[in-house]
Amino acid sequence: MSDSTKKPGISFLIIGIVALVWNLMGVMAYLDQAYMTEEELLAKSIAEQALYNDLPAWVTGAFAISVFGGALASILLLLRKKLASSLFMLSFIAILAQMSYNYFVSNAAEIFGLGDMIISALVLIIGAFLIWYSRKQEKAGILN
Repeated sequence: MSDSTKKPGISFLIIGIVALVWNLMGVMAYLDQAYMTEEELLAKSIAEQALYNDLPAWVTGAFAISVFGGALASILLLLRKKLASSLFMLSFIAILAQMSYNYFVSNAAEIFGLGDMIISALVLIIGAFLIWYSRKQEKAGILN
């Protein structure tokens, strides 16, 4: 059997679909932030308003790259394309850039609290897993 004809198991499909849904939730979070109305912003605390108003463009760009890159990588994973691994890596690097700002430069951790830190840890764990998993599938001949 050649590498291009290897068939993935059901777990591949499940992981791919969960990865896509996860990353689409990230896209929705990005769009909610990017297209926040003035009324929505004013409904937030003063500290949250300041955080959103002072957000550098590169952080917003990193957020966009992380979620759109992850969503595209998930689609490519389901289509069994090798490019998925590289896009998951790009997405992860963007996650690290965004979180570095949020936790080491701004006071986002103080403003949003423990719940946000737990979600951030989950984002990092899932991002790392998707890099590992896509590379594993590439080596197994599932991705071409």
